[in-house]
Amino acid sequence: MPARRSFSGGRVVMGAGVAALPRVACPALLAAVRSFDRFETDNDPHGEHDVGTVTLVGYRCCWKIDCYDRDLRCASPDPALTTCMLSVMLAEEC
Repeated sequence: MPARRSFSGGRVVMGAGVAALPRVACPALLAAVRSFDRFETDNDPHGEHDVGTVTLVGYRCCWKIDCYDRDLRCASPDPALTTCMLSVMLAEEC
C-alpha cells in the first residue's frame, strides 16, 4: 500500500469537491489524512487501514486506498504488479 503518511509509493487523487476547496483548506485536509490514526472496529473491521473520514473546518471528507493493476484498469491480483491509489473526496463524493 502507498505510504498514506508520506504520499509516496502510489498515486494520490482528489475528488472535484476537494480540488475546489479554498486554497488554504486543501493542505490542511491532506495533513489530516496523513495523520489519521483513529482506526477502530467500526470504521476498519478488517484491520486494513484503507479508509477513513476526517472533518476539517466544516468539510467532511473521506479517503480510501484501492489497489489496481499497473494500467489502473482493474483490481490487482498480484501485489508485485500493483499500483495503489489514495483517493481523497468530500463525503458527498464518496
